[in-house]
Amino acid sequence: MSVSSSKAVLATDDTAKVATRIAILGPVSAQIAFVMELTLVPVLLPSIQADLGLSLLEIALVFNAYSIAMAAGIVACAIGGDRFNSSQVFALGVVLFLAGSVFIYAATDNSTLIIGRVCQGLGAGMFSPLIPVLLTQAAPRKPGRTLILWGSTAGYIAAFAPLAYGTLLTEANWNLAFLFIAFVAGLSLILVTLSQRTGKATPSAKTSTDYTAIFRSKKLWLTFAYVFATYGAITYFLFRVPLLLVESGKDTASVGLVLSALWLSFSILSALLRNLVDNHRLRLIMVSAPILISVGLLLAFSTEILLLMLSACLVGFGLACSNSPSTQMVLRFSPTGLEALATSIDISAARLGGILMVTALVDVDMRVSVGAIFVASLLAAACAHTVACPNAKSTKDQR
Repeated sequence: MSVSSSKAVLATDDTAKVATRIAILGPVSAQIAFVMELTLVPVLLPSIQADLGLSLLEIALVFNAYSIAMAAGIVACAIGGDRFNSSQVFALGVVLFLAGSVFIYAATDNSTLIIGRVCQGLGAGMFSPLIPVLLTQAAPRKPGRTLILWGSTAGYIAAFAPLAYGTLLTEANWNLAFLFIAFVAGLSLILVTLSQRTGKATPSAKTSTDYTAIFRSKKLWLTFAYVFATYGAITYFLFRVPLLLVESGKDTASVGLVLSALWLSFSILSALLRNLVDNHRLRLIMVSAPILISVGLLLAFSTEILLLMLSACLVGFGLACSNSPSTQMVLRFSPTGLEALATSIDISAARLGGILMVTALVDVDMRVSVGAIFVASLLAAACAHTVACPNAKSTKDQR
């Protein structure tokens, strides 16, 4: 091979590597914006409630409006994600999420705020289920490692968002957080566009028209049940603990500190688990999640910051043990060509668990809440023990 030919090959390899990195960074940036909504909104709830004079039920509606609208976006993703170009469906969702974030930034009343949350939720529902699909297609080797690195990277950045908000901004500036979320979403949109132009746009997988195959996968639905229970408990923690802190006289900076502890512990443990999720230890990791979450919620009774930070760390550890591993199980057991539909149901199960937990337990004594979550955690542990069996075969393997 001539020197010029070698240089051409090296240049081609370098171009391919850059294109791959851009194809990965687009979904990761969107995940950061998505997680920032999850991390910042609980911190913002007391400020929004005070600024707009909302009751507990009204602020719960603001919190849940996003998840309810997200369900509709997930349906759109489930229909279009496997049939059309996944990158284009993803980009459309990011556009809606960005627009909703800007709308919330400009909101001055409760009605306008809810409209923005609905628009934001629709977009998130469209792009979030496609993030693991795009990532595993862009970097198919060791999917568990790829997914957990994606989660930990977003978590590290999101961990400091509540702390930064609580330290740098005041109650009157809560809307600036949504402007920053819009900025990150815009960066993701640019990267996705560049990915398509460099020829690294993710090809659409072969679509299956046999949607009943989803219902025939018992282990897939046990995974959905696991996600429903664990994310329902985590969402309740994110909703209730900030309000309890403010009720006990703690300031916004304290709320940000507690939630930052949750996301930082999630990120650290996710990084430590990156080499363990593709082997037989996966079952132990998934079973540990609901146990850690239950213990963390039990410690949330305290109003002492140190105990609450320990509580948040345990919940964060539980999230790390359930987040990427459960997504890995969903992709493993989803029928070929129905990956977008499966991940859409996965996200729906997580959000539905959160909606039902918050709605059912919003006015319930914390002791009763912890008892209900403990029962849900036992069910989640049983599901994890079954689906993460080392000898379990995926739907794809069985074909």
